[in-house]
Amino acid sequence: MIEIDGQRWVSEPMGADMRRLWRIDDVIWEGDTAYQHVLIGRTDQGVSLFCDDDRQSTEFSQLVYHEAMLVPGFLLAANLDRVLIIGSSEGVASQLAVAAGATRVDHVDIDEDCVRACAEHLPYGYTTDEIPALQRGDGPITLHFGDGVAFLDQAPPEGYDLVVVDLPDERADDADGQHNRLYGLEFLQRCQTVLAPGGVVAFQAGCPTVWRNETLIRAYNRFRSVFESVTYFGSDEHEWAFLFGRAEPVDDPTNLMLENLPNSEYQPRTIDDASLIGCTVPPYSVRNQG
Repeated sequence: MIEIDGQRWVSEPMGADMRRLWRIDDVIWEGDTAYQHVLIGRTDQGVSLFCDDDRQSTEFSQLVYHEAMLVPGFLLAANLDRVLIIGSSEGVASQLAVAAGATRVDHVDIDEDCVRACAEHLPYGYTTDEIPALQRGDGPITLHFGDGVAFLDQAPPEGYDLVVVDLPDERADDADGQHNRLYGLEFLQRCQTVLAPGGVVAFQAGCPTVWRNETLIRAYNRFRSVFESVTYFGSDEHEWAFLFGRAEPVDDPTNLMLENLPNSEYQPRTIDDASLIGCTVPPYSVRNQG
């Protein structure tokens, strides 16, 4: 955080030689965990979460983000009973998966301090009172504090219908970073191996803007090397892109989502038929990398 004329700002990296400033009107919680620097503060978009100066979610836009990450996966999966979520410290992803019909959600996050801070201070996602029951697995959600890579070894024999990986952005210049391991080809292949038939892997894949799309292109190429069917969804009301992979070929993923949307147990508030049609074409620079 920096100070300009007595006002505190988070300086968010946006790419080479580019920064975006977030005015912090009130610091609600700030601290260093074992893995990152976390700040929860009040901005013009409400209570907001920053990890290592990267904005992760805000009260104003978190539903747009989470629905873009999850709804296509809900609609592409052949079934939606067992879900694995890696990262996504706020807990919203787990809650939406249950709302969509999942009866077993394993939520794995390596940063216990961040999850607890989010539960205590964010007005969305888990609450502090819910954490003990979530750790015990008293309901459909079981919260595991641990490494997502190692957790794949505990996958149920029947597999997962949806695997969601929601992490801070892949670091283009930090191939050995802690969470960069979970963006690599080997980890993506491991995620594919724990899918049930007709299962889907979903990743937060970066930003489609042409000056910031290096990691999106990397992710797109990885997905195409692992999955027979790859679906892109770039939120029309957010600046992030998401990728969805199925091991089996799907002739027309967009049409499949359109067919399944009316009967989905979860009816999104920020995505409709037109969104599914208009947001599933990857950007030109992603489709044409020559």
